[in-house]
Amino acid sequence: MTDTIAARLEERGITLGPPPAAAGVYTATVTVGDLLFTSGQVAADAEHGLLARGLLGREVDVPTGVACARQCAINVVAQVAAALGSLDRVRRVVKLTVFVAGTPEFTEQPIVANGASELIVDIFGEIGVHARSAVGVAALPAGSPVEVEAVFRIEAAVA
Repeated sequence: MTDTIAARLEERGITLGPPPAAAGVYTATVTVGDLLFTSGQVAADAEHGLLARGLLGREVDVPTGVACARQCAINVVAQVAAALGSLDRVRRVVKLTVFVAGTPEFTEQPIVANGASELIVDIFGEIGVHARSAVGVAALPAGSPVEVEAVFRIEAAVA
């Protein structure tokens, strides 16, 4: 059986490296029943670290914010893959919460959040269509301009 989600990742040139380690006293994912919750993922990759630092509307422009949201979503998917062993166990992407660090005047959080939403829908297809919140905040860990957390409905593990 072909892992169609893995094939979509490969077609798009997306490689899921090892997921980022938890940076404190928490776990990267928690499963309750058929729901998997991810901890917030910042806009970093293993090779380069944070893609950008600072606030939208000051140090970071909207296209860079969109790219950061996309990287956060890749990190979310990496966490899910590590937790489940196979992304084919995902039955539905339920919700994304996208936190966008910006100046008080910055109001384009939904545009930035589209970077994460579009990546998730592109990878998961119809089951990737989700509810979403795009929330403006004053600051995020390590100066990341974006952080994303998610909720997935999953298939139970085979015993």
